[in-house]
Amino acid sequence: MSNYSLSGHVALVTGSSKGLGASIVRNLASAGASVVVNAFNNIERAQEVADEITEGGGRAIAVGADVTKSDEITALVEETASRLGPIDIVVPNATGPQPLKPIEEYDEAFYQEMYEFFVKSPFLLAQATLPGMKEQKWGRIVNIISEVFSSSVPNFSAYVAAKGGQIGWSRSMARELASFGITVNMVGPGWIPVERHADDPQEDKDAYLAQIPMGRWGVPDDVAHAVRFFASEEASFVTGQTLYVNGGMTPW
Repeated sequence: MSNYSLSGHVALVTGSSKGLGASIVRNLASAGASVVVNAFNNIERAQEVADEITEGGGRAIAVGADVTKSDEITALVEETASRLGPIDIVVPNATGPQPLKPIEEYDEAFYQEMYEFFVKSPFLLAQATLPGMKEQKWGRIVNIISEVFSSSVPNFSAYVAAKGGQIGWSRSMARELASFGITVNMVGPGWIPVERHADDPQEDKDAYLAQIPMGRWGVPDDVAHAVRFFASEEASFVTGQTLYVNGGMTPW
């Protein structure tokens, strides 16, 4: 029994200096993975998370990169390989602002930005890391999607559309990569308040909480545990699947 050990593996979690990403990267490190804490806007905060992991006995580095840019992803992957070894667990988690707006108020640039975070970035990350995964015939890609696609959330069309693209990409890649021992799965959080939700209206939070069948808020570790399962050896025969972490909000 490995007890979901990730010893000997190297994990990259994009956008992992705070929020769900920070919980995911800490959890993977606690399972024995060497981890890359990634940030674009605040590398100092990423370094703090990496230092915390290292001080706790784990192995971590902080690497700044805009993971919507191919050249920066290439540099990130190369730096990681030189310091930790080749990446074989990839968790695309980075995101930008997610405003709710009527369709008339979105612009073309924002739609493009959502596409770059949720379709282009996973594609570029896969291209940069798949050669090593295929060589060792082992790899894990765990995409952080969202319940919003299944729930058809209104006034959120740019984000919902991009998440739909990410889901379709993940399903196709799961079939394409299965014969190489590489799995591609998805974790779909509900609304789990983190730092960026601090200023969200309390009435919106109360309304959402009232709908959760389990009657409580989810916490970042709920998502991190699901990612850890998909990254583990125990999940080696599971691919193309979605695990919603939202207290029963999407039971289908």
